[in-house]
Amino acid sequence: MVNGKLILICQSGGEFLSDVDGNLSYKGGEANAVNISQDTSYDDLKIKLAEMCNLDLKTVSIKYFLPRNRKTLINLRSEKDFKRMVEFHANSVTAEIFVSGKEGFDRDALNMYTDRTIGLKLAENVNRHGTPAGVAGSGGLSTTPSKSTPLRTVRTAAVSPITIQSDCLVDVHISCQEPAINAAAESPSQATTLSNPSSGHVAEDDSDYAPHSRAAVGTAQSPISFDNNGTPADTVKKRRRTASWKIGANGPTIVVTDNDSKEKISRKKKSRNSTGAMVRIVMVEDEDSVQLPDNFDSSSPIALRDEDLPEKLVATWKEGITGVDQDFKNVREFRAALQKYAVAHRFVYKLKKNDASRVSGRCVVEGCSWKIHASKVPDAQTFRIRKFNGLHTCEGESWKSAHRTRNWLVSIIKERLRESPNDKPREIAKSILRDFGIKLRYSQVWRGMEDAKEQLQGSYTKSYNRLPWFCEMVVNTNPGTVVKLVLDEEKRLQRFFFSLHASIHGFKHGCRPLIFLEATSLRSKYKETLLTATAVDADDGFFPVAFAVIDIENDDSWRWFLEQLKSALSNSQSLTFISDREKNLKNSVLEVFENASHGYSIFHLLESFKRNMKGPFHGDGRAVLPEIFLAAAHAVRLGSFKNSTEQIKQICSHAYDWLIQIEPECWTSLSFKGQHYNYITENVAEPYSKLIEDSRGSTIMQKIEALIGMLGDLIDHRKLESSNWSTKLTPSKERKIQKEAAKAHGLKVLISSDVLFEVHDEMTHVVNIEIRECTCLEWKQSGLPCCHAVAVFNYIGRCVYDYCSSYFTVESYCSTYSTCVNPIPGIGTPVEEDVESDTADVLPPCPPESPIEEKPEETKTADPEKRTVTCSRCKEPGHNKASCKATL
Repeated sequence: MVNGKLILICQSGGEFLSDVDGNLSYKGGEANAVNISQDTSYDDLKIKLAEMCNLDLKTVSIKYFLPRNRKTLINLRSEKDFKRMVEFHANSVTAEIFVSGKEGFDRDALNMYTDRTIGLKLAENVNRHGTPAGVAGSGGLSTTPSKSTPLRTVRTAAVSPITIQSDCLVDVHISCQEPAINAAAESPSQATTLSNPSSGHVAEDDSDYAPHSRAAVGTAQSPISFDNNGTPADTVKKRRRTASWKIGANGPTIVVTDNDSKEKISRKKKSRNSTGAMVRIVMVEDEDSVQLPDNFDSSSPIALRDEDLPEKLVATWKEGITGVDQDFKNVREFRAALQKYAVAHRFVYKLKKNDASRVSGRCVVEGCSWKIHASKVPDAQTFRIRKFNGLHTCEGESWKSAHRTRNWLVSIIKERLRESPNDKPREIAKSILRDFGIKLRYSQVWRGMEDAKEQLQGSYTKSYNRLPWFCEMVVNTNPGTVVKLVLDEEKRLQRFFFSLHASIHGFKHGCRPLIFLEATSLRSKYKETLLTATAVDADDGFFPVAFAVIDIENDDSWRWFLEQLKSALSNSQSLTFISDREKNLKNSVLEVFENASHGYSIFHLLESFKRNMKGPFHGDGRAVLPEIFLAAAHAVRLGSFKNSTEQIKQICSHAYDWLIQIEPECWTSLSFKGQHYNYITENVAEPYSKLIEDSRGSTIMQKIEALIGMLGDLIDHRKLESSNWSTKLTPSKERKIQKEAAKAHGLKVLISSDVLFEVHDEMTHVVNIEIRECTCLEWKQSGLPCCHAVAVFNYIGRCVYDYCSSYFTVESYCSTYSTCVNPIPGIGTPVEEDVESDTADVLPPCPPESPIEEKPEETKTADPEKRTVTCSRCKEPGHNKASCKATL
């Protein structure tokens, strides 16, 4: 559920079909889309789906698939099942559900739902003195909604107070009527009567679509106009708005119309002087259904979400403290309101008394008259303001040296991070200065961000304690997964290895025996390193095989990683490993994997080569050197290799000296004995580095979750993509073979034997189709027939695809991505419980200390060649004429 919303794709009317692998697909029927949020309930969703699919509510059955699992359908039967489905799709934008049941929707169910959804409350005003007579008490507006009324997302809008006689909260059900076409209906001062909902009065009407009528009276200060011509676009035209009804084809809805009143009374003054109650009504925004929360508070005059901009939000805080006898739920609510009130009015206070039963505060400026005192009301279990003097005599001096409290700062930063998780401290500091007028130091914001992230994501330190839980859960949900957790004597993380079953299966059944070894910083305060093993699929795409988090990167940790990798793969075939030459992994690889080959990463070699391209340069200059370096790496004949290295020597002798020190058998096509790899010049570690950078500041478990999510998304995407391929080879290899086939036209073929053929081009080449070799050496290097071999196959009438490596076929590609990653429930749940050192199972590693090089002490030594100064006045050495003190 990204940004608090999830799009449900509702399938109905079709049937399930199963393929050979047991994966289910849905054929036929129709599809609809519905938005849900965290506030959506199971009952609301069920009624919505029943109406949408025209099904009997009592017979509706809802099922869904777990992410990346199309074999097992999960039933959705209760609120608990619904919340669990939302949790499983926490990182998804869409989810697919399947609805079935008996045809025929019961309209009464929709009516019951709508009545419950738009039920509102009247909250009594703070000032309870002097309620005007003649107004019906505990009244409410009600009407039966139209049968064609769709379920809609609602949001609240503040409306001017309506005066009622009530000392408690009463339920109000708001509904609409078609106003009579007369002068009274067109009057802008038309208001609303509150009638007693318990009276049982229901207007009779023959039409199911006609709303029931109510009388209309009221005051000019609180008009609720019934505007049939209004549009939802009117809601954004002005900042001051009032609510009105719109009755259309889909039944009654609420819109917002402009308030043209010239009345200058502020909302603060109205809230203090009003003797009535504040009413909130529901305003339709879109077609999604959201139930108002049970703890919905209608007493606050601020409601519209599009007004929750920083400057408008601060303005609303001014009304948080209204005066004596104002009640709060508890002392925490009072403190929060007082803090926001102080920010909005730009002053600083200090609390003289501050406990659970009483709070007393004064302005920090000595002699200022502002003060407040509130205490607990035992009988009512509320917190009430007893004394309040809102007048300042300090002329704002307290604000000039204001230092906001840590909790307030964390709450503001937390809201910023919810909207923009990647904001930097300087950006947040600028926004706080702009919105609140408070200037903060970088260190203050940075510490506030640490606390805010911990509240949003969970404790960074405590998340390490979930690693044992993860080891157990990942094996249970993904059988065949290999995990290994190693701790030191102090229970601190030392090494953690995991390779999912989907990766192991994909590598064994579809990938070439070629693995790239890379190391990436985990971007953690504890300086861990992420080790990765990455394979290459049939279309030359990178495929993650294994991961490890280690405290220190050294030869021992790399050797341990290779040993765990060998245990996970348990493969008898010879493997080829590619790594950064500067890591010095050659010996470790050959010791752990006896029959393996080891090569140097062309990407890292090229980067090192560029760093060693130091002048002077001659000939074509520096720019052509990388291209010549790659030509030397790809050369298949000794003459071509020597020609390339000689060109490098003529241009830059320093780069040539560096190049000839590297063993040719570890990087050139001419001498390397393992799997052909040096055409891959991309940075294999880049996807991991980008993922870690995007989740920088996240906990260890969130980063592991991101890695697993990346693998799962990769498998799902490529599996779906390959389902549409119709060729024998993967797209990249198919393009290459077609290119060779185009070059084969016009080549002359002579038969030497059943398996030997001569092909005449500019040169004569011999093709041996039995051992799959050509004297041009391209076939052996690439695994695909060269143009000479293609010419032979065309001549003798054989299929060229029969002589291509099986590693490049679509079948191998599909085998690589045939196994999905099953979701791990609860992996993203923040850790709430306290974890102490003596009770924790896993603690974070100790960050390695950077070695400090001590500078050698400089000792002054006499310079034998130093010239001795001789005085020209007394002729004595050791001083000059200016400092001579001799008496002549």
